[in-house]
Amino acid sequence: MLHPEGLVGPSRKISLPVTNFQYLLKIMEGETSCSNPLHDAREEFVSQWGTLGSAWGINRTMAQIHALLMTSPRALSTDEVMEALQISRGNANTNLRDLVGWGLIRVVLRKGDRKEYFESEKDVWKMFCTISRERRRREISPATEVVARCAESTKGLKDPDAQAFHDQMERLLDFLKLAERVSDAVASSEKNFVVKLAAKLFSK
Repeated sequence: MLHPEGLVGPSRKISLPVTNFQYLLKIMEGETSCSNPLHDAREEFVSQWGTLGSAWGINRTMAQIHALLMTSPRALSTDEVMEALQISRGNANTNLRDLVGWGLIRVVLRKGDRKEYFESEKDVWKMFCTISRERRRREISPATEVVARCAESTKGLKDPDAQAFHDQMERLLDFLKLAERVSDAVASSEKNFVVKLAAKLFSK
């Protein structure tokens, strides 16, 4: 006699592995790369943004997390970032904190939820200004301090080599101070002003 629930008794329930079940859900929702061009485009952007990250002073994983959050329609938790990029919790936590320190992402707290969520600044101009300001603080300013000390310590020396070194440091210091002023001006300027200035410069 057949069991009312079929050939399998109530004590022997069949369940799909969680990973397979999540994959099936993605197929049903059209989230797999083979069925969703958006998925492919987002993956390519995250990957390439990670490669470009070193050009503005951050590591690959940090840039990929930034790209993921920048293109996400909602704030993501640490666990979601880990799953999306297949990185460890320690790696995710470290880079998320660094991005918060840069001012590129912010922490979002939800009532009744103990998890922290993260969202990215999506205004491109604000991102550019933030990156410009942070690069000045982390790279240009320390370099300026080193060059200034070298110039000061060789000031007044009579040896020709020392004088040549001092003159080179002074020229480099002038350039770095100019770079600091330009960076400050760009970071604090309105978008329309810089766009007009750039158009004027490149139209010549």
